[in-house]
Amino acid sequence: MTRILPGVIAMATIVVASNILVQFLILDGLLTWGAFTYPLAFLVTDVTNRVYGASAARKVVFSGLVVGIICSLIGSQIMLQGDGFEYPAVALRIAIGSATAFLVAQLLDIAVFHRLRDGSWWKAPLGSTLVGSTVDTAIFFSIAFASVFNSLSASAADEVMWAQDTAPLLLTGPDAPLWVTLAIADWGVKLSIALIALVPFRIIVTRLLLRST
Repeated sequence: MTRILPGVIAMATIVVASNILVQFLILDGLLTWGAFTYPLAFLVTDVTNRVYGASAARKVVFSGLVVGIICSLIGSQIMLQGDGFEYPAVALRIAIGSATAFLVAQLLDIAVFHRLRDGSWWKAPLGSTLVGSTVDTAIFFSIAFASVFNSLSASAADEVMWAQDTAPLLLTGPDAPLWVTLAIADWGVKLSIALIALVPFRIIVTRLLLRST
């Protein structure tokens, strides 16, 4: 457990930071600052997987899941003021979508990485992160905001109804549910960071492997 403690701490830090930074909107609400920190979770998972193996990576992921659930529970108890009404900082569907997407996407990332680990050094981290990021975005935004889940709970649906309003796609295209625009923008950031993260992945893995020899 000691050897993966840095990974556990890094994952917990990313999860906590993302839960805080998601409250701050940028680009006319198209993105949040949390969109730029959350994808780093895949970097932590991939580094752990490469250096210590899939089992260690899963332990890091589950530690991040626990931290994320705690953050959601705290956020659900914090009430914010709207135009004459109160609403929780973390809506129920957002909390469920976040936990589900994180767990499924990260475990999928580990599985894909394991399949690709014997190829060129960049194939496993890039391929697994691209697959994991795409699944993460699809699961989170669907559970959190899509109207297909409205029937599960009327009160939970009311908390996220704003995301189902129509708006120009990516602020300039044809009308579409707002959550679709948010999902596409978020997915684009994840893919960009997946490419950029190859550099720190290579550096960190090289140093850790040299230290272990």
